[in-house]
Amino acid sequence: MRIATLNCNGVRSAARKGLYDWLPKQGIDVLCLQETRCADSDVAAPEFNPEGYTSAWVHAAKKGYSGVAIYSRRPPDAVIRGFGSQEFDAEGRYLEARFGKLSVVSLYLPSGSSGPERQEAKYRFLEAFKAHLGVLESDGRQYLLCGDWNIAHKEIDLKNWRGNRKNSGFLPEERAWLDTLFEQTLWVDVFRKLNPEPDQYTWWSNRGAAWAKNVGWRIDYQIGSPDLAEAARSTSIWKETRFSDHAPLLMDYAYDF
Repeated sequence: MRIATLNCNGVRSAARKGLYDWLPKQGIDVLCLQETRCADSDVAAPEFNPEGYTSAWVHAAKKGYSGVAIYSRRPPDAVIRGFGSQEFDAEGRYLEARFGKLSVVSLYLPSGSSGPERQEAKYRFLEAFKAHLGVLESDGRQYLLCGDWNIAHKEIDLKNWRGNRKNSGFLPEERAWLDTLFEQTLWVDVFRKLNPEPDQYTWWSNRGAAWAKNVGWRIDYQIGSPDLAEAARSTSIWKETRFSDHAPLLMDYAYDF
């Protein structure tokens, strides 16, 4: 089973850059997209509905903002939009597709980089989502939470960590939240389980030739239930084609999809 996740920074923009030519060539069973920034009418055209895939979407109430989607070779048994937060479900940040006992979630955490107000919103999201994760842990399903978490966990996860210790995305409170997730609960950072190497990034600023110099951040994750994480076999970050300021994160699992 091959799962991919990408913050596409506008799905129409990513489509113009070749996303839908790339998708069917990669053997991807499930593709999770974040920051789609569209409405249903924007993605009704055939190019957004590639042969062999079904899609599910959740859009933000605010036009041109946020939004997530899931493409899958197998039609899901059920689709769940939102995780029960009135504030953040209106921003289109959570979409769950169920395939038998497996749930794949496309998730887009808020960014706090625009100022204190949004950082406080990010903290509210973390608090609300922690409670939701507790519910997921106990319901007997296998989960894979894919998406842009907007937090680099460790110093190894961003190039200029010293200069970013007071910036959103690498604040002590955000990193401690991930510490709790990975060290005090059962959730697994599947990429790091397979790849402990430095210089593994999924997002690069558009400033200062960050992409060319590989001055990036690892803020896109696949976070899994323990049994699913044990089934992970290989991982890669796709850099041959640029669809947005993020790169697709691909993972292969020994799991019968």
